[in-house]
Amino acid sequence: QVQLVESGGGMVHSGGSLRLSCVNSGNIFIIYAMGWYRQVPGKERELVATISYSGVTNYADSFKDRFVISKDTAENTVSSVFLQMNNLKPEDTAVYYCNAKERVRATMTLQDHWGQGTQVTVSA
Repeated sequence: QVQLVESGGGMVHSGGSLRLSCVNSGNIFIIYAMGWYRQVPGKERELVATISYSGVTNYADSFKDRFVISKDTAENTVSSVFLQMNNLKPEDTAVYYCNAKERVRATMTLQDHWGQGTQVTVSA
């Protein structure tokens, strides 16, 4: 139903930029929001940013000044999400995961779906 494919990770020097992309090739009409989380080995996965089907964005405070989340241009759905990461720092090194939140009407809850993750490495 939901299949997330990420791209755009890689290695960059400190101060550089990267753009991550994620496409949901499954059912887009059941998705409330998509976004990005990241995880460093030994630490919990943390929120970076999300964007809803209507374009409402939510950022973790740590990333508001350097990262920008956006989605495809279709109205009232979200099928692709992008993360523009600027002024990258070595501490941004992590695996970045695409996330999609599916509406589960029967329980009025949101179910998380995850991509396979893409490595971002920032060298000093």
